Parts: sequence; C-alpha cells; structure tokens
Amino acid sequence: MSNRGKLANNKINASTQQYLDIAEIREDVVVLRDGSLRAVLLVSSINFALKSEDEQNAIIAAYVTFLNNINFPLQIVVQSRELNIDNYLADLKQKEKEQTNELLKIQTAEYIKYINELISMSKIMSKKFYVIVPYHPLSDKHKGFFSTLFELFKPVSLIKLKEEKFQRRKAALIQRVENVMSGLASIGLNAVMLDTQSLIELYYNCYNPDIAPNEKLVDVEQLRLAE
Repeated sequence: MSNRGKLANNKINASTQQYLDIAEIREDVVVLRDGSLRAVLLVSSINFALKSEDEQNAIIAAYVTFLNNINFPLQIVVQSRELNIDNYLADLKQKEKEQTNELLKIQTAEYIKYINELISMSKIMSKKFYVIVPYHPLSDKHKGFFSTLFELFKPVSLIKLKEEKFQRRKAALIQRVENVMSGLASIGLNAVMLDTQSLIELYYNCYNPDIAPNEKLVDVEQLRLAE
C-alpha cells in the first residue's frame, strides 16, 4: 500500500474514533472518555395492559417509589430488531425429515408453510429493554504545572493509581446497580447486569446493525488467551 493510502486509512480511523465516547470495556463496565462509568442492565418486561386495575395501580405506585429513591440519572433504552428465525426454520425442516409419523410430518410441513407466510406478510420484531446506570465522579481537570511534571516521572505509580480509581468507581457503580435492580424487582421486573462479552456484542450490534447478524464475534476470553 502506498504512503498516500496509509495516510487515508489513518484519517478514516481517526475520524471514526472521534465519534465514539467509549474508551474501553473492562470487568463488565463501560469506561467513557471522560472517566465516567456505565453499567448496562437487561430488563424483563410485563404486559401492563393485561393487568387488572388494582395491579396497574400497584405497579405505578412501585414505579413512583423507585424513581423517588434514585438520586442519579438513568437511561432507558428500548431496542427493536428484526427477528432472524432462519435457524429455527432450518431446525423445523430437519425435524420434518426425521419424523417417522406421517401425520406429524404433514403437520410440521404445514406449520413451516404458515411461518413462511407470516414472515412474508410482516416482519417479526423482537424488543429488548435496557437500563443504563451511570457513575460520573468529580475529576480534577485543572492540574498545576508541578503536578503535571511530577506525573511525567512516575508512570508506574500513575498506572496503579488509575487501577485503584477504577476499582473505587466500579464499587460505587455496583452499589447503584444493586439499588436499581432492587427497585425494578419491586415493580415485578427482573434485571441482569451485562458482562464484558455481552457489552461488546451489544455495542457492536448497535454500531453495525447491517453486518452484525452475519458476523460472529470472537469470545473475549479467547482474545485474552491469544495475547
């Protein structure tokens, strides 16, 4: 590749990275460029419309209590994606071939036909619900000259300090996560905190919705073993 091509690629990479607020994902936590942390919770759903009036009022009251007990901002994200059922259909077709009962074989074939007709008429969508819990510590953004000069001569101490800061901030974030999960449980919602691999896949799918379904990411543990 020519020098001009390398420079062009470097410009493209630099311009792309400018729009990403994520600095790294480590220990099940998203670290942003400003030093703040994020935890992402995958939350279950309830069919509010099918509840009785008393149940609806109880849910609303629990939700109000939950909000009143939170003294930090939350982000609620609803992700809607077209459901890919190709593997499901392939599994059905395989079962149809292996079916020895002629009646069940016919019923399986009719069910596959019904699913294909349903897909042709409308897209089948899946929804996932996420709650993003933030932690943004007050950082020292205005360092003096001697403080900056001192840091230049102690890189090892700085790395250790960064790790210590990360662990302290992560501990504070986890406390918030536990508070949020407890509040969601009072509403009847189950929540689980995404791990590192799940976070990588989530953000990869968000930034690459077109190619993500056809590209399987390598497990992060395998990447660590290869290093």
